[in-house]
Amino acid sequence: MSTSKKTRTTRIRAALAAALLAGLGCATLPAAPAAAAGESLTVQYRQSATGSDQAEPWLKAVNTGTAPVSLSQVRIRYYFKADAGASYTFACSWAVKGCGNITGTFGSLARPTATADRYLEIGFTAGAGTLAPGADTGDMQLRFHRSNWQPLNQHDDYSFGPAQTSYGNWSKVTASVGGTPVWGTAPEGDGPGPGPDPTDPPAGGATLFDDFDYTSHTDPAIGAHGWSVRSDAGGPGVPGATWAAQNVTFAKEGTNSVMNLETSTAGTPQSTKHTEVLTKAMKFKNGTYAARVRFSDAPRSGPDGDRVVQTFFTINDLKAPMADDYAEYDFEYLPNGGWGEPANILYVTSWETYRPDPWEAVNQHSESRTSHAGWHDLVVTIDDSDITYYVDGREFGRHDARYLPERPMSINFNQWLIDLAGQTGTTPRAYDQKVDYVLHVKDRVLTPAQVAAKVAAYRAAGTTFEDTVPASQ
Repeated sequence: MSTSKKTRTTRIRAALAAALLAGLGCATLPAAPAAAAGESLTVQYRQSATGSDQAEPWLKAVNTGTAPVSLSQVRIRYYFKADAGASYTFACSWAVKGCGNITGTFGSLARPTATADRYLEIGFTAGAGTLAPGADTGDMQLRFHRSNWQPLNQHDDYSFGPAQTSYGNWSKVTASVGGTPVWGTAPEGDGPGPGPDPTDPPAGGATLFDDFDYTSHTDPAIGAHGWSVRSDAGGPGVPGATWAAQNVTFAKEGTNSVMNLETSTAGTPQSTKHTEVLTKAMKFKNGTYAARVRFSDAPRSGPDGDRVVQTFFTINDLKAPMADDYAEYDFEYLPNGGWGEPANILYVTSWETYRPDPWEAVNQHSESRTSHAGWHDLVVTIDDSDITYYVDGREFGRHDARYLPERPMSINFNQWLIDLAGQTGTTPRAYDQKVDYVLHVKDRVLTPAQVAAKVAAYRAAGTTFEDTVPASQ
């Protein structure tokens, strides 16, 4: 979130999704449990649209085993052939389990075929509950379309069944439980688990890498390496709050050095301390941006409930209201909701421009209404055609060319409170957001696996900082 956005009061976001995948080769997230004995699942499918406007795969998952199945461990994949140069948007029209409990992300096959090079992966939040033996999810009326609403061709899609007008078992859609395949046949054996992903980073590309191996916020290496630790007043967030440089600290966790941004309050503007670390230079544009960030659902101390925002983003300055050369690309986690949301939510947003007063925004966004507490590998890639966001190795959102940057940007991390209305008490409390590393590779699109390999190579070589990105694009 930009420090210039002081009046952001509400957001209307279109649903996309996030699901867990294994993290980096350093400290990683726990793996999902494998399917237990007795767990089995069948997927039923019917098509609801054969036209060229959008695909409408309606699905049901049926527990055909002898043990309950937690839907949060289920992943269903629908395979299709992408139209040339197209990006796609997922939506849920209606579902017995509730659309808010269903996620949809797009991925690419490791071994494309004539009828499939992409897939839509359906997942479930914890709110979807558990399927007892013999039970099913009921209708999931799903759809996806090209992000620019151009016509799409379903008839060359592997999973599409034009004659399937009523629900029936459909083996061209696959399912897994806890990462273990339990149903269906993927194209050319490219199973429902994640396929192989090349890990050798592409050659070339000027790079910024920082392991945040510093002693304190006053360490002269921070400034020498191009970072600024904010220490002034102003937005975003609680009017009258300050940005406390001393609340940015560094410590070892295992073998890695980790930066901690602490945000604290005792329920008054004067007691509220926000934190932000940002590059002094705006010199970053197309390429890959990555960071490993630990979000927190609860305060480290004191009562919970504040509307806190935890972020990793790139941004440049808004030269005038609705200026068309503005750019911003955000990961924003709200553990206690805010901006009209009642509970935890993770946003990714690509900005074209905005006007602060009266508020008007032009952006594209994706979201997941579920807890993201813990360490996460965040990647966003920007090329000449689209912006793609990944969380823990899985595609979270893909935004189209209308939102590509026109000027270079800075790289930022901050944590701040939207207001003081979420928790009105005066007991002191403090929230932590941790950052393990940051990586930018100029003009190169890396997969999440390639990001992991590049970071691992830096650490294996004992390199804690490198910046070869030129001062101007």
